[in-house]
Amino acid sequence: MALGGAVVGGKVAATDPVALVLLRRSGLVAPGLLGGQGKVKVPRRRAAGVAGGVVALEADVLARGFLVGPRLRGHLTGLPVERLVGVGAGLLAALDRLVGAHVPHVPLFRRFPRSVPENTAELYVRRVFTLLLQEPRQPCVLCGAVDTVEPVAPCAHLVCHRCWDGADYSACPICHRRISQHDPFLRPTPAPGGAGVPALPRRAVVLELADDVNAAVHRTVAALLARATPLAPQDRDDLTVLLDRVGHGDLGWLPGAIPVRETRALVLGRLFADPELVDRRAELLGRYVDTATDLLRLLHVMFGGDAGLVTAPAVRLSLPRRLRRTILLRLHKLPFAGLVDDLFRHRRAWLRVAENLHPFDQADRHPRAALAFAVLRGTTVDADTEFGRLLLATAAEQGELVRLVGDQLRVTRWSGRLEQALRSGVDADALRLLAQRPGELARRLVAVAGRAEDTDALLAVVRDALPAVSPGVLIAALGAVRAASWPAGDRLYHPRGGSARLWTEPDRRPRLAAAVGNALDQAITAELLDRAGRLSTVENALLDTGLADLVAPFTERTASGALVRLPRGSAQPLPGNRVVRLFLHWTQPEDRRVDLDLSVALFDGAGSFLAWCDYTRLRYGGDAAVHSGDLTSAPAPLGASEFVDLKIPDLVARGVRYVTMVVFSFNDVPFEAMTDAFAGVMADPPRGSAAFEPSAVEQRFDLTGRVRVATPLLLDLAHGRMRWLDANLTGAGGTHSVARYSATLGLLTAAADRYFAAGTRVSVWELACWHAAARAETTTVRHGNGSLVAYRREPGETVAAYASRLIALGPTGAEPAGGRPDLAALVRGDAEVAERASVFALYPSQVDTGRATPLDAADLVAALARQ
Repeated sequence: MALGGAVVGGKVAATDPVALVLLRRSGLVAPGLLGGQGKVKVPRRRAAGVAGGVVALEADVLARGFLVGPRLRGHLTGLPVERLVGVGAGLLAALDRLVGAHVPHVPLFRRFPRSVPENTAELYVRRVFTLLLQEPRQPCVLCGAVDTVEPVAPCAHLVCHRCWDGADYSACPICHRRISQHDPFLRPTPAPGGAGVPALPRRAVVLELADDVNAAVHRTVAALLARATPLAPQDRDDLTVLLDRVGHGDLGWLPGAIPVRETRALVLGRLFADPELVDRRAELLGRYVDTATDLLRLLHVMFGGDAGLVTAPAVRLSLPRRLRRTILLRLHKLPFAGLVDDLFRHRRAWLRVAENLHPFDQADRHPRAALAFAVLRGTTVDADTEFGRLLLATAAEQGELVRLVGDQLRVTRWSGRLEQALRSGVDADALRLLAQRPGELARRLVAVAGRAEDTDALLAVVRDALPAVSPGVLIAALGAVRAASWPAGDRLYHPRGGSARLWTEPDRRPRLAAAVGNALDQAITAELLDRAGRLSTVENALLDTGLADLVAPFTERTASGALVRLPRGSAQPLPGNRVVRLFLHWTQPEDRRVDLDLSVALFDGAGSFLAWCDYTRLRYGGDAAVHSGDLTSAPAPLGASEFVDLKIPDLVARGVRYVTMVVFSFNDVPFEAMTDAFAGVMADPPRGSAAFEPSAVEQRFDLTGRVRVATPLLLDLAHGRMRWLDANLTGAGGTHSVARYSATLGLLTAAADRYFAAGTRVSVWELACWHAAARAETTTVRHGNGSLVAYRREPGETVAAYASRLIALGPTGAEPAGGRPDLAALVRGDAEVAERASVFALYPSQVDTGRATPLDAADLVAALARQ
């Protein structure tokens, strides 16, 4: 690290994971956790003192696209120089990891984009010709020169030092695999010079001091536990880190309720792993487990599986006797009808668990649990045995729910009764059953409404059920109702599996009658407004109209960890107006070679395939799209990086509307097998700069999961916007390429853009307006040109009518409010807010998260949970 002109040597302690979480989530710097406790050597002749060191550190932070806030600067100024060096090293290392600068980025052509060959086909012919005909100790088959051909290590391909420029190539010119960095073929390349200084990226954040680390940790944990939608993988990882920090001795930080069952399982899994809490397990189960599926999630977490029940534990369950009895007793106390339904819903998983749970041992202690497993297993009942008599007596207590068929017990499950009732239409019996499961009713609302015989009865049942439904499900139902009420378009599917696989088809569902769709829309909106009105009131709210481009978060359980947390389907203006540079980096594991490929597919406005730019075509339209070259291996420590430069005006001139970014695993190795794999976007990198410029990074995201084909985003050049998809395609076998997927990509690109642009899904703008209309005395709306318009609820105007007027930017005669807002929902957080204000900002910018309460879009949803 360069600090005040000094080269820092010695050993610096590792950064605490808690510091990384706070920095990434809130822009808060915890100096005490950033390392530097070890011995740090500062050469005396080069040391610049504390003042110079702080200035140098600020410059290094700025070069990564961040700013140092006044409180943090004041703290750093008061540190001894040795401590400042350690803290600075830890801070810069953490920032490097956020933007992707923690690894070297060396493309195949080191002077990219200038030295990329014009003719990819000619380059391929030269490579093949050399591979097939070149012989050792023979003249070069390309140029005829003598004594210029040498093998490169470790692939041993014969390379002519005159025909292949070792100052430009960073890998073997023949196979494009990484070679030894000490191989004589590789010659030094002068560092790029003359690069301009890029403007600060949109994602720039003012870093501030974490005045109270424990308080920041507890606030973050509380916000994550209060989420009403499943946590994204990054959120789950962060919560795991923070749970270890809050401590398990005093569980006062645990809330009375954790809305999301997967989050409950994660928390309980951490607590159950603590041997000091063995005596409190029954208490914790009683507080947080109210279904058998909750217990199954917990068991999965405890043994390395997935709380979402997508992947089973990798190790065989081995349950201590005390834990088995605790689990069986909790199952016994659950309502029997729901218990049996849950066991059958995940039958295979529960059959595996039962092998280790031994539910029939001492069954008199938990007879209902034993009965449920007997039904699940199809156990033969012998009335002449004590165990058989126990099962029959317990079954008799359940009334008509359990019946004896031959020598086996059978149950009538709720799902079976519902499907039988729905066969004859949505009549009174079906509505009565659906009313018992409000969440199921909300998820099936469109299908049920389309077949309902009595719409008045349906609306009455829906209104009674809505208070028991989580806000995430309500918002999804509202979007579905609108999509079924408006003219038919495309349907886009995000299956719940282990990755966000995406496919689309025309919406062939029958349209809901306008009156029915409108009534359901009003009922759901009224419920959400009522919940917002129960929250704390504020004097002033500030909203950005640009929030209309952001989709309210959904399917976050598979969201990629990203520098800027854009909800899927959201759009933002293109990050650059001249050049957009896409990048990819990966490091392969030691035991296998991995070849990832960064590609772009180019389409017209109808989604018709026009062209591509990838390893098979390094240039399109001259400089309109330029690929940095295909690297086919990525051993540590260098790994591999690929880039694509997109010149927006040149692409538009060639009739391109959509550019779809795609990352392929050419040899079919899933991303999760990588040591490190991420990609991202840079905006207008300075001319003459290195291929990777940290301060130009606008977005960086992880590549994870059992995925081989990722479609993270698309660029709509006609409207100058980038749409975040964060999705994957299903791919099998190797040799993945754009040519193989061109038709699928075209269909997906146009359909996804139309689907999210249609406006059927609830936007963050609508979400923020609900909060403001129900909670704020005055709401100030900031338009894209910076103008401000104020809204107040008129006398006699209902909250619903006021919210509709605010969402539609209807007429207003209110004067802008004085003072700073207490609630703000912004695209860019560059407005001054009140102390302890609640602030959602897509780009936090100047938001001091040490003094304000930062919110994610998911937090705005979570706040609408019924209290």
